[in-house]
Amino acid sequence: MDRSVSNAELGALLFACLAVIAWSAVDPADRATWWLEALPVLIAIPLMWFTLDRFPLTPLTYRLIFVHCVILLVGAHYTYAQVPLGFWFQDLLDLQRNHYDRLGHIAQGFIPAMLAREILLRTSPLRPGRTGGWLFFLVACVCLAFSAFYEMIEWWVAVIADEEASAFLATQGDIWDTQWDMFLALCGAIAAQLLFSPAQDRMLHQMGMPEE
Repeated sequence: MDRSVSNAELGALLFACLAVIAWSAVDPADRATWWLEALPVLIAIPLMWFTLDRFPLTPLTYRLIFVHCVILLVGAHYTYAQVPLGFWFQDLLDLQRNHYDRLGHIAQGFIPAMLAREILLRTSPLRPGRTGGWLFFLVACVCLAFSAFYEMIEWWVAVIADEEASAFLATQGDIWDTQWDMFLALCGAIAAQLLFSPAQDRMLHQMGMPEE
């Protein structure tokens, strides 16, 4: 499958992401939390680079992954409960807490949904038309499973680090934080498919994937 994303755009996205990593890593609020939050980005960048020729993604997916990286790196720098943008919305809307972590968990479903959808379309018999319902359902399931697994990681970190894990957990006293996180990831996965599936299908067709 040919790449439809240009080398110039990929280079710009990579440069911008590395710049955000550099900014995020300088004097973060909590160094251990920074590593925990930034680790997915540090894994994703080399993985996408090494698979660029064998399994290039659509431009839409690369752009969304970049946005997700920025959200993670901002949260890593400040810790999610202390991100200034979250405080701005808290004051504007008279909220009870900093909701930046809610944005992070919506993105945790939204962006992986498009990645999972693309992988399933290219490696399985699922197609938008005849099997589109199963495709939609399985993508949502993948994102919900990923979110649940991430919550287990938070639990393991809390068990190991005890009180020092509070910045990573970012529950801010909400006893339903885990449930909210998974629900928002599911909402993000559903919204992404409703909003961006047609655009992704067009890009896949441009890259050589036959239409059903």
